[in-house]
Amino acid sequence: MREDRNQEQMIFDSMKTASPGTMLHDGLENILRAKTGALIVVGDTEEVLALCNGGFRIDAEMHPASLYELAKMDGAIVLSSDGRRILYANTQLAPDPMIPSFETGTRHRTAERVARQTNQLVISISQRRNVITMYRGNTKFLLREVSVILAKANQALSTLEKYKSVFEQALTNLTALEFEDLASLFDVTTVIQRGQLVSRIASEIERYVLQLGSEGRLVNMQLEELMVDIEDDGLLVAKDYFEQEDGNPEEMWNTISDWESDELLNLALISKALGYGSQMNALDQAVTPQGYRVLRKIPRLPMPVVENLVKRFQSLPDILNASIEELDEVEGIGEVRARAIKEGLRRLREQVLLDRHL
Repeated sequence: MREDRNQEQMIFDSMKTASPGTMLHDGLENILRAKTGALIVVGDTEEVLALCNGGFRIDAEMHPASLYELAKMDGAIVLSSDGRRILYANTQLAPDPMIPSFETGTRHRTAERVARQTNQLVISISQRRNVITMYRGNTKFLLREVSVILAKANQALSTLEKYKSVFEQALTNLTALEFEDLASLFDVTTVIQRGQLVSRIASEIERYVLQLGSEGRLVNMQLEELMVDIEDDGLLVAKDYFEQEDGNPEEMWNTISDWESDELLNLALISKALGYGSQMNALDQAVTPQGYRVLRKIPRLPMPVVENLVKRFQSLPDILNASIEELDEVEGIGEVRARAIKEGLRRLREQVLLDRHL
């Protein structure tokens, strides 16, 4: 699963070279409209050049019009790794024929094999189907029209807004229970589950932004606005309740990110990842947070100070019950900051209990 995600991320990173607003994208659009077809390799590594046979060495600056004219010839076009120069045109590619390929057309089959053999970005434009297909490694991706991607991005933004609302409600409920020392493992795993769902939708929108290139500015602004307050909350919840002897909360969070959807819906599996076992009755047990997430909500309280507080008091209830003098003894906290922490926790508690009943 992680390998698939890495391959997918690799091709999305490569798409920056061909995203809207770049000269390569304009050239691909010209070829697509002219229905001439093309086979383009973006990469000038030794592995790629070893597969080239014949053709013309050009080594000229890449322009959309030049790419379009050269695509009229039958052979492949080889660009530099940054897509800014045309190195070869009308060259024949000879990848290993033993590399498996499920493509039927000659151009697409060659593109898939070259991508697998060299791990470079290969773009194939179908002359008949009017489709741009991108290959890199074992990953295949269709480059869709901007209007289609934009519609999907807007739909994903709407979904993210709804999931964020549900996640924030779960966070508010958990915070109120933490102040009352009544949190259960069920509440914690539910928050982590919903935080992961929000994170996955945000990651999907980020990929749309990458595909949209210069057309994705507004989508990116909306995404940043939606994620500004909650981006790290899910990870901080995991950090508050992590009980595994081996590993750390960040590794656990990343591991859950690679789970299939049906695994993520199983709260018992999340409980096991936290270190509490996978029995369903384990979800009913009471748990106590260390206090990372609540302390991070206090304005102007650096993370090193939060770490020192948690190390000194071990749990949120002990931090809440600590006197100003006890807080003052913690490294990085003076009397002024100690009073600010007490006041910040008091205000946060009042606000959370108020929000919970709205």
